[in-house]
Amino acid sequence: MKVLLVGDIVGKPGRQAFVHVARQFKEEGRADFIIANGENAASGRGPSTDITSALLNAGADVVTLGDHAWDSKEMVAGIDMEERVIRPANFSKEAPGKGWVRVDTPEGPLVVMQLIGRVFMQPHYDCPFQMADRMLNGVLGGNKVIFVDFHGEASSERMAMGRFLDGRVSAVFGTHTHCQTSDEQIFEKGTAYITDLGMTGPKDSVLGREVEPVIKKFITGVPQKFDVAKGKPTFEGALVDIDMKTGKARSIERLRIEI
Repeated sequence: MKVLLVGDIVGKPGRQAFVHVARQFKEEGRADFIIANGENAASGRGPSTDITSALLNAGADVVTLGDHAWDSKEMVAGIDMEERVIRPANFSKEAPGKGWVRVDTPEGPLVVMQLIGRVFMQPHYDCPFQMADRMLNGVLGGNKVIFVDFHGEASSERMAMGRFLDGRVSAVFGTHTHCQTSDEQIFEKGTAYITDLGMTGPKDSVLGREVEPVIKKFITGVPQKFDVAKGKPTFEGALVDIDMKTGKARSIERLRIEI
């Protein structure tokens, strides 16, 4: 099973890049399943249900969110209407939505789970390590093919999660920082890993935003409006090949495609 992992989609340029690459990879048989992080897909903010539906219709099989999950009031009210849109599992148990989904594919079931880090993030999230343990020993027990989107700031926390889950899941991939890392690898026990998939969005930017307002904010300390940058987008992510019988990764390839 070839699974395409899509780094944080930022605004309209990111959505356009996603549609282009997703269609191409599926038509050419290069990807059987697509997991896309859509947490910045609406003008750099959390998406509405209409935007996540558009991503699913364009080729995503599962859309993950993150710390901007509730930017849209529509998402707060509507996330339970589409099980293939998930938010971090270690959000409050009172939050709407779910932190995982199991999708039946022609080659067998595939689970996608999302967790969110706590280092340099909001302190009220539950411990992602303990949550992963509970889920793998509970509701997800018996599943062999599991992909984990770990939405976090610190590279050390994400690497630790990858090591913690080695041999227990098929892949652990980081999202959130919009900066692609070059440490894609398969750990000793068969889990594919990359610290951050990167960003699918405008190339000439600061994390997808217009350059000058961001620089001005750093220099002056005065709040600025950070609009999504214009110009040609770049698709970033990774392609993972999984043995569906064992759940172990065969390969992981980092991707960067200029549109």
